[in-house]
Amino acid sequence: MQITDIKIRKLFDEGPMKAVVSVTFDSQLAVHDIKVIHARDRFFIVMPSRKNPDETYRDIVHPINAQFRASLEEAVIRAYEEALATAAEEVAEEEAAVL
Repeated sequence: MQITDIKIRKLFDEGPMKAVVSVTFDSQLAVHDIKVIHARDRFFIVMPSRKNPDETYRDIVHPINAQFRASLEEAVIRAYEEALATAAEEVAEEEAAVL
C-alpha cells in the first residue's frame, strides 16, 4: 500500500497538537483526522479515534504492524515540516511586501 497524497488540513501554533492531516493510499482510500502531536521532545502521529461510552478511545483505523506505522509517521511528519517551511516562507514574503 503506497501513500499517494498527504494533505495538511490545519496547522496549530498552540498546544501539543500541531496539525490535522489526511492521507490517501493507492489513490483509492483516504484516512482523515490523523493528528500530528509534539510531546516529550518528539513528534508522533495519532490515528483517528472515537470515544466509547465508557470514556475510553478506540482507533477507527490504525496500522497493523510497526514497520508500516513507522513509514506512515515518517511521511506525515515530513509533510508537516514541509508545510511549516512553506508557511514560514509565505509569512516572510508578506512581511517583505509590507516593507
